[in-house]
Amino acid sequence: MRDFLLFGVGILVGGMNSIAGGGMLIGFPMLLAAGMPALAANVTTNIVVIPGQIGAIIGYRKYLKKIPRSYLMLVIPCVIGAGIGSSILRRTPSSRFNELIPGLLLLAVILFAAQPVLHFHLRRHLRGQAKGLSTLFLIGLALLPMSIYGGYFGVGFGFVILAFLGFTKMHDIHQINALKNIATLCIALTSIIVLFSTGFINWEYGLSMAAGCALGGYYGARLAQRFSSHAIRILVIIIGFAAVTYLALRTY
Repeated sequence: MRDFLLFGVGILVGGMNSIAGGGMLIGFPMLLAAGMPALAANVTTNIVVIPGQIGAIIGYRKYLKKIPRSYLMLVIPCVIGAGIGSSILRRTPSSRFNELIPGLLLLAVILFAAQPVLHFHLRRHLRGQAKGLSTLFLIGLALLPMSIYGGYFGVGFGFVILAFLGFTKMHDIHQINALKNIATLCIALTSIIVLFSTGFINWEYGLSMAAGCALGGYYGARLAQRFSSHAIRILVIIIGFAAVTYLALRTY
């Protein structure tokens, strides 16, 4: 019965992650409710999200073909940051995990909500800078510390990725989502490599939820493509503020 419940929650997690991120706002508390220690639940989330991200990437494959190849370079700072964050996690007690998350997540949601205005002013500002100071380089530089957070505690990290990828020349939310799923997949894989030897991964619980996550990731990506970019953006913001409220109540 427990495995079936974890599978069902995994479907919701995969669907949310493929569209906007934040799926582990459901998955992480569920792992805690299943009796896992906070640190083990946090590390196990990396196992959970991988199949869902793969499913979402497949679901967004036609949009992936439209993404400029140079944008894939943004994965590099994500991997480096995830490695640093996961290394810090190895030395951190579980009691400190949730202290800063509500504020960090709120910042990400606000940034995403204000993205169109910020994007306009950023592009206008960059026209007057040196040619070597490209927008892509600045985004990669900004993603590095954000990826440290993702490697440390990935709950809500999809919002952060969406916010910063919104500053690229991609205007289609589905293309941004496709690249976001690639970045989060690489971050999860990096975290598993760094944390594999800790013994904190609960394979039974993680794989049960991961199976549902794969299903939710694929169909979530397909469902999202039936809605306009504007509707998806509103959904992201609503989910984001709901997530902030939930985490704030749970933490404080």
